[in-house]
Amino acid sequence: MSEFIDKKDKSEMERTVDLDRLGRTGAALDIVASEAECAALAKRFGFLDLKGMAARVTVDLRVGGQVVVEGRIRGKVVQACVLTLEPVMQELDDVFRIVFKKNLAEEFDPESGEAVLNPQVDAPEPLAGNMLDVGEIVAEQLLLVAEPYPRRPGVKLEDVLPKPRGGARRGAPGQQRHPFAGLAALRDKPRRGR
Repeated sequence: MSEFIDKKDKSEMERTVDLDRLGRTGAALDIVASEAECAALAKRFGFLDLKGMAARVTVDLRVGGQVVVEGRIRGKVVQACVLTLEPVMQELDDVFRIVFKKNLAEEFDPESGEAVLNPQVDAPEPLAGNMLDVGEIVAEQLLLVAEPYPRRPGVKLEDVLPKPRGGARRGAPGQQRHPFAGLAALRDKPRRGR
């Protein structure tokens, strides 16, 4: 998650907090995405539409160089149904908590070179620099909260699969031929020479 910090590319919804200027009481931000920001986020994440998004976020400094970002995100996402491609709206309302720590080195797998994730629930993320883009954190949380495989209510896979051509199959009605039925027949057949 180090992409939240010191990004070279601007976020679609940039809300930067200077941690050096953050007081002991921390900071509270009300983030409301504009129509342009919603359109840009919808394009980035592959949504059909983002009909609004708002978040209430607090940023607190803790002992030992930890920065705790907590918030609640709300919004309406329109995505394509994975079965019919028809629009599906999802109302989002979720809370999140992320802990960052200054001067925490990221661990990398020596074979693949990829970052190693800590399995602990509240394991801190590395924090480089003194600027934190809270808008980008909220945008990433939006993607995490949105349904990864949206489906219209009541739609089943059987409803969209092509129907078999050529009428009914051979065999008993309602009985389907198992793909390994031929192998089972060979197993039961007597062998020659034994």
